[in-house]
Amino acid sequence: MVLYEYPFNESIRTMLRLEHLFDRLGQLIARETPLDHHFAIATIFEIMDVSSRADLKSDLLKELERHKAQLQSYRGKPGVAEGVLDEVIARIDHAFNGLNNVQGKAGAALTGNEWLMSIRSRISIPGGTCEFDLPAYYTWQQLLPVRRRNDLVQWTQTLMPMAEALQVLLSLLRDSGSAHKVAAANGQYQQSLGAGRVYQLLRMRIDPSLGLIPEISGHRLMVSIRLMRQDEEGRLKLAQEDVGFELTLCA
Repeated sequence: MVLYEYPFNESIRTMLRLEHLFDRLGQLIARETPLDHHFAIATIFEIMDVSSRADLKSDLLKELERHKAQLQSYRGKPGVAEGVLDEVIARIDHAFNGLNNVQGKAGAALTGNEWLMSIRSRISIPGGTCEFDLPAYYTWQQLLPVRRRNDLVQWTQTLMPMAEALQVLLSLLRDSGSAHKVAAANGQYQQSLGAGRVYQLLRMRIDPSLGLIPEISGHRLMVSIRLMRQDEEGRLKLAQEDVGFELTLCA
């Protein structure tokens, strides 16, 4: 089953984008070729750009505090596993303290590294990081993979508290929903969300053998999914058959 996720607000959209970038960064750093490590550096700059919003760090801290307060309210209630509750709250505390101890925005410490900033100023230019443009960078790319990897790990240290906070928050959000099976009639599905709960994330799983691409749209009151099929020229057309898939709404 292929998983698709759709955020209902800008805050979750930003969190998912950062999660995507941190996942890519981890995969690239673990590899050995200079090309992989070049794109690891490019990903670091993308993370810095996405997280440059002034209130992002404070928003994440507030969300961690809100989740902790909500979980604390479950103490002593029937059916609550206190050990599991303590473990989750400890994860929240660790993420909160780590992010709170970071000075400034994510990656702010890296802006003082002139060598990295010289790469950042050229990397958006097509071919702008050639050896004749940045000979010092080209020399770094010739180093042994372990040396390059150690540098990358060091540069990402100030980013990791944000990655941990995102992991905790998105995990709690995803765990808040329950999956159920639904059917799209003639390739289309709509569901009213009502006014009782405010959903933040939609998750859907669909069989990849169907060859369908979901186009998801929605807001706080309604969600709509159109299942498209791509023709040989790449054009998307609405599927005409009834299709079943798994849907989860996370509040």
